Amino acid sequence: MPLALLALTVGAFGIGVTEFVIMGLLLQVSADLGVTVPQAGLLISGYALGVFAGAPVLTIATRRLPRKAALLVLMAIFTLGNLACAMAPTYGALMAARVVTALAHGTFFGVGSVLAASLVAPERRASAIAIMFTGLTVATLAGVPFGAWIGLEFGWRATFFSVAAIGAVALVVLAVAVPRQREREALAPLKEELAVLARPQVLLALLTTVLGFGSVFAVFSYIQPILVELAGFSKAAVSPILLVFGAGLVVGNLAGGRLADRWPRASLVSTLAVLMAVLALMTFAVHDKIAAVAFTGLLGAAAFATVAPLQLRVLEQAGGAGQALASSLNIAAFNLGNAIGAWLGGVVIDHGPGLAAVPLAGALVNVAGLLVATAMLLAARRAPSLSQASA
Repeated sequence: MPLALLALTVGAFGIGVTEFVIMGLLLQVSADLGVTVPQAGLLISGYALGVFAGAPVLTIATRRLPRKAALLVLMAIFTLGNLACAMAPTYGALMAARVVTALAHGTFFGVGSVLAASLVAPERRASAIAIMFTGLTVATLAGVPFGAWIGLEFGWRATFFSVAAIGAVALVVLAVAVPRQREREALAPLKEELAVLARPQVLLALLTTVLGFGSVFAVFSYIQPILVELAGFSKAAVSPILLVFGAGLVVGNLAGGRLADRWPRASLVSTLAVLMAVLALMTFAVHDKIAAVAFTGLLGAAAFATVAPLQLRVLEQAGGAGQALASSLNIAAFNLGNAIGAWLGGVVIDHGPGLAAVPLAGALVNVAGLLVATAMLLAARRAPSLSQASA
């Protein structure tokens, strides 16, 4: 694997820490800025909406730049945004800084996915994408707990200063390791790039992503009360158990990349089916401590096993001109799924069967995603994809 993939992975690590570390800092932020914990929690939603809005906008805004230059601009926005978070004097300023930082998220992963796939042989594209996303999974496994510890020991602002330092390191690594394009790629007309939004296969792939990750975050958003109130763990035990979830993310991410390299279509359906089974069985497993820990890890593995197949599917169906935009939109779809899933889980808890039914609700959402993916692949068999037609 080229050294440039390491650079992309470092950048993904920094972005991953920024997205999720706030979950471990809510009490400190709320106390310091004089807001309630639910208001502090909106910093998570604000970031997700920033990703959703920023992915298409910044992808179009940076379309004339070479990929390396675009990545450097995006990492600079990320680094400066985290500095602004660290120095934010008020809650409003912190929210604005979080949203600005999030703008770079979707486009970085979108452009990075296209670059990662172009650095390797065609049969290794999914694995290359998975390696880049390993930075995100390692951030969840190690970076987020470490960032939360820094916030506890030195204050939440120190955490954001630390993440800004990671961004600075990533900026240097990207500048050194990512090769320049020897020949400038012909820039397709904007109308041609936007045409990707009219392709049914691309839209179905994006919908599959929303539903797939909506099912995951319907459960993961409420993993703490699930583990405490249903499984019977203490609050102090939740953080170590989440390390099991993070380990599952790393394993599932790399396994999904391997599967997608060998069986691009079959891996998409099979990984979604496994995720559905894990969510359904988790409904029963959360009432036993050992089973709850095991299924927390399985949830992480099953969730991120779907990432590379979903991202590769979007890239294949978008074609050359619209790949960066479609790839960024898929990152936005992941975040939209996160937001919808968290909302749905809350509805089930407050107005539905209750906390114990949240995993089953997630499984039902995933059934919808599996049906969409199956319909998409069946339609593609009758009408060859753009990539097949041009091959």
